[in-house]
Amino acid sequence: MLEMRPDCEACGTDLPAHRAGAFICTFECTFCADCCSSLKQTCPNCGGNLLPRPSRPEALLEKNPASTVRRFKPSHP
Repeated sequence: MLEMRPDCEACGTDLPAHRAGAFICTFECTFCADCCSSLKQTCPNCGGNLLPRPSRPEALLEKNPASTVRRFKPSHP
C-alpha cells in the first residue's frame, strides 16, 4: 500500500491523499505538479521518473490512513 505522503518534498505544499496533483517515484518521493515540472519529471533523490500518484478515496482513508510524516527538504531545487 502506498504511504501517501502529505507534502511536497521541494516546497512543502500540502498534498492530501484524496486529491490528484501529487507525483511520486518508485521510492514514493513526493512532489507537487509545479515542482515536478521544474524537476523535468525526474526525482532529484534517485533519478527515477516522477509519475502521477493515485488518489485514495476519502471513504478508505479511515481504515487506511495516509502518512502524517512531512518530508519537506528545502535543499531541493
